[in-house]
Amino acid sequence: MVYRRLRYPHDALLRGRSMRERVVVKWGGGLITQKDTMKTVRHAILDSLAEQLEECLLQGMDVVLVHGAGSFGHLKAKAYQLAEGKVSDPNLPDDRSQEEAVIDVRNDMMELNAHVLAALTKRDVSAVSLPPHQWAKNTGPNFEGDLSLFESAPPGIVVITHGDVVNCDEPACFGILSGDDLVYRLATELSGVKRLVFAMGGVEGVLREPPNGVEDALKLIEHLHQDDLFEGEHMQAMDVTGGIGLKVQRGFQAANHGVEVLLVSGEMDTRVKDACLGNAVRGTRLHSS
Repeated sequence: MVYRRLRYPHDALLRGRSMRERVVVKWGGGLITQKDTMKTVRHAILDSLAEQLEECLLQGMDVVLVHGAGSFGHLKAKAYQLAEGKVSDPNLPDDRSQEEAVIDVRNDMMELNAHVLAALTKRDVSAVSLPPHQWAKNTGPNFEGDLSLFESAPPGIVVITHGDVVNCDEPACFGILSGDDLVYRLATELSGVKRLVFAMGGVEGVLREPPNGVEDALKLIEHLHQDDLFEGEHMQAMDVTGGIGLKVQRGFQAANHGVEVLLVSGEMDTRVKDACLGNAVRGTRLHSS
């Protein structure tokens, strides 16, 4: 495994793992891609997020990065019902088999991951990628996989993974492992994790009702408690892995383990960086029960 040369001079990088905090951050697929246009990257957003991630490293914080699929995964996965596993459905497209679609989506996700790596490389950020189909099995929060891989990198190296199509036990044979399930497990099982940050597209956090472009800023829930109710349907018609509802559900599970959990806009100023560093930021903070 080869890492790019580190250029961060700060003493924090030299103190070793035990004295460094870690943050798990999720770059949503609908944030880094045009989610309704096949395989279209939002390069300006990626560049901004990479710059903010670099600043977290400069401040002495280790980062585990998970990114969503957006238009590199959800559109094709939905068409071929990959979230359902192996099915016999006459309504499936007949241009390829589900198994061929699995390979296509995996390749598409690695293509998107290459864009993420390229954005980090432009900032001279050292990173290594661990695609889930190479190390994980089964789906949901109890997926199987060796998470110690994410602690094997030296301090200051960003370890990246993403939502993916993984192998599953029969009869499903395959399924979609959501990035939201990944961040929950990573945030609660890796050492030193201080907070979990969801960087979202199109919204500033969790809204009281689905966004419609009319005074959405006034709908923001800045503090969400586990007993509160909201309509978890932001883009849910497109998101085959659970939409905002799953993010909040997994976020609360992480919060119950003592992890700070925030959902913020990835499109506005430096909110992702501020959330990762624990600075005051506009967004939604989840409070455990």
